[in-house]
Formats: sequence, structure tokens, C-alpha cells
Amino acid sequence: MGQFRATLPPSEQVVGATKWCVFKRIVPTRAVVLAAVQERMDRMGTNSVDLLQANYSDQNYLTALRILVDLKTEGLISAIGLCNFGAIRTDEICTQLGPGAIVSNQVQVRSLPPPRLHEKRKDLPAKLICGGFLADKWLGEPEPDLYSGNLTPSQRKVSPTWFPLRRSNRATRQEQYLDMIVKAWGSWSLFQSLLSTLRVIGDRHGGLSIANIATRWVLDHPFVGAVIIGARLGLSEHPDDNQKAFGFNLTDRDNADIEAVLAHSNSRTIITSIGDCGAEYR
Repeated sequence: MGQFRATLPPSEQVVGATKWCVFKRIVPTRAVVLAAVQERMDRMGTNSVDLLQANYSDQNYLTALRILVDLKTEGLISAIGLCNFGAIRTDEICTQLGPGAIVSNQVQVRSLPPPRLHEKRKDLPAKLICGGFLADKWLGEPEPDLYSGNLTPSQRKVSPTWFPLRRSNRATRQEQYLDMIVKAWGSWSLFQSLLSTLRVIGDRHGGLSIANIATRWVLDHPFVGAVIIGARLGLSEHPDDNQKAFGFNLTDRDNADIEAVLAHSNSRTIITSIGDCGAEYR
């Protein structure tokens, strides 16, 4: 990312979002947090971090975030976000740190429409950043083999899940992004129905891609600030296609067709079966 930004002319304004994921127990002293921020500035080739998204696995997250707020005041960070924090902890963090301290929470698309927190707190400043199988390449395809070599690391991603009503017991089941579709959300057959519907809607709008329609649908939710699109430099970028997501609006008919498919899925109750965002980390 730092090398890429160095090739851009001064007129190009690029916001670089990076993560600080802490999955081992550490004492978040100022020196420890500052070192993490400095490492990211060195890699990005900047004097400050545009957006630092924190994913902290133990109960010291408030201490670490307070230090990040101090570093933001000192100009080392422009904005602070969260990554995979659930509703209760996001509410706690935003309340403790005050208005404007947290600008975003990057989560997996698992609980649209509005997660419980954003239903309860309409004033919450933090927007969701959501991130795939939602692409034309999967339309009409059989359910993929997890180890076939055709899936990206994200699509194969495995992480243990905690069930929300039994927090003392570690679930033995393993969650994958593919599993999210075929075991938690619905089935591969139902997912094909969704892709077919998105393809029809794309054709209505002049041949837009399935990814365009899916991106527009997610962005149309008022609590969503951004969508993570699948792009791998030199392999799968699609910059021209991705920009088309901003050149149209979904109609009432489009949204009704999508909702008709979602009505047969578990999208409204999925949070009760797999837990809130980030439950697997904490």
C-alpha cells in the first residue's frame, strides 16, 4: 500500500484503512500502542494513519482505545475504527469514549437489515463497513469444494464461533464464509436463486454486474458507511466495474424482488444462531 501511494500524483487523495488485530494477551501501555501505530505509518509511508481499525481480543480494549484517542489528538491517527465488535461492546465503547471518537466498525455482512445496536441508537456516529461470493462467476455453478483451490483465503476463512446464549461453552463448530451461506444463511440452492435475482436486476439496469447490485443494496442501508469489494492487485481488480455501483438507484421493484428471496433465508435470525459480530474473538 505504501508503494502504491508513492506512485500517485499529489492530486490523488487516497484514504488508507489498516487494522491492528491483537489476538494475544498484552498489556496495552502507551509504548506498545505507539509501536503498533508507528509500524503502520512506516509500512504506509505516511506521517499518520488515515483510519486505524482495532480488533482487540481481551478486556483491555478500552484501555488500548483510550491510548489511540490520545494518539489521534497528537496527530498520529486521523480516524479510529473498530473491527468485528458486537453490538454491546460497540455501544459501550462509543459511550465511554464520547461522540466522534469511533467512526466505523468493520463487520461481516451477516445481520442486515439493521443490527440491534443501530436500531436502538439512531444517533450512533460509527458507520458499518461491510464485506464474497456475490459475483457473476458463481451464478449457475455447483457448490464449491472448500479445498478445490478455486476459493480465496477469505472465502475459505475459518474461525471458531461462540453461541451468544452459552458464553461459557466454546462451540465446536467451525464457521467459514462458505459455511455462512450453506449452513447458517440458507443453502447453495437458495443462494443461486439470489444470484439469479440479482442478475435479472442487473439486466434491468443496462447489464450491470451482480456485484454492482449487491454493493448498491448494502450501501442503501443508512447505517452502512462503506462496502469492502473483492480486489486483489494484479489478479482481480475490476476498478471500472466497481465504479458503476454509484451510477444508479435500486427501484422499489428491485428491492421487493431481493426481499422475496431473503424471506426464504435465515438472514433475519442468523445472529441468534452464530452470535454477534466478533463473538468468536472474545
